[in-house]
Amino acid sequence: MPLMTTKPMFDLAYGGGFAIGAFNVNNMEIIQGIVDAAKEERAPLILQISKGARQYANIKYLRGLINVAVEDSGDLPIAIHLDHGDTVALCKECVDDGFTSIMVDASHNPFDENIRITKEVVDYCHPRGVTVEAELGQLGGIEEHVVGVDDVMKHLTDPTQVAEFWKRTGCDSLAVAIGTSHGAYKFKSEPKLALERVEEIMKTAPGFPLVMHGSSSVPRELTDEINRYGGKMPNTMGVPESAIGRAARLGVCKVNIDTDLRLALTAKIRKVFTESPGEFDPRKYLGPGRDAIRELVRHKLHVLGVAGKAAAVIARWKELGSPVPAYYQK
Repeated sequence: MPLMTTKPMFDLAYGGGFAIGAFNVNNMEIIQGIVDAAKEERAPLILQISKGARQYANIKYLRGLINVAVEDSGDLPIAIHLDHGDTVALCKECVDDGFTSIMVDASHNPFDENIRITKEVVDYCHPRGVTVEAELGQLGGIEEHVVGVDDVMKHLTDPTQVAEFWKRTGCDSLAVAIGTSHGAYKFKSEPKLALERVEEIMKTAPGFPLVMHGSSSVPRELTDEINRYGGKMPNTMGVPESAIGRAARLGVCKVNIDTDLRLALTAKIRKVFTESPGEFDPRKYLGPGRDAIRELVRHKLHVLGVAGKAAAVIARWKELGSPVPAYYQK
C-alpha cells in the first residue's frame, strides 16, 4: 500500500471517538519502534518529520527508512507529515519530496497574514493530492526551532475565528491552542487544558478535524529512570493522558507525540551505560531504546483509542477511490 494522506484517517476519527497518533521520527530505531507498535496494534499511523529532523538525518535517509517501513508493514495505513513547516518554500519542497501531509505554521502572524500564507500552501498541495494542517493560536514551550509563547492561556485559539479561517484557507485540519506546550517542562503545576474550546469549535465549525500539539504526557517513570541513571530532569510535567483521551472523544483527530519518544530512548541508553560502563556496541543500547519506544507507542495507541482501526481506515481509503498523491503516480 502506498503512503496515504490523512483524509481517510480523519474521516473516521472525527466523531469516532479516537485520534490518530502522530509520532516524530529522527533515526532508524525510532521509526522501527513506532511502526512495529502500530503493526502489533493494527493502528493507522502518522510519521512526522520536523525541520530539525531533516537537518539532522538528511531527508533522503529518512525517506529511505520510511519507504522500507511502509513496504515491511504490509497494508498498514501510514501518512508522512511535515511538522511545523515554517516557510512556504519548505512546505513545497516537502511535497516534492513525497510527503503526503503538510503542516504550515504561520500562527505567529496576524490573522489575515496567517490565512494568506496557509492558502498559498493549500493552493500548492491540493492539486498534488496532499493534505494541509494549519495552526491558529499559539502554544508554549520550546521544541527545536519552534519557540512558544510564555503565557499559553493568553494565546488560545479563538473559536469565533475558526470557521472563517477554514473557509478562507481550505485547509484540511487545524492545530488548536488549548493550553498545551512543547517539551518536557510544559507546566509548573497541575495543567488545566481549555477543552471547552474544542467543544465550542465543534459547534462553530462542525466537521473540521482538530489537532493537538505539545501532547506528550512526560511519564514520571521515564524521567525517574533517567534521573536514576545520572540524568538531571527535575520538575517535569506533561499533559495527563486522561485529558488526551477526552480530547480524542471530543473531536480531536490527531495528537502529536515527540518528547515521550525521546524520554523512552534516553532512559534505556542511560541505564545500559550505567550498568555496563564499558559497553561500546551501539546495538546493545539502541536496541533496548527501540524496544522501549515500541512499548510506549503501543500504550499511546490505546490511550488514543486508535488500536485496531487500521482495517476501517483502509476501507474508507478504498471508498474514496484509493487516492494516491501525485508524487506516487510518477
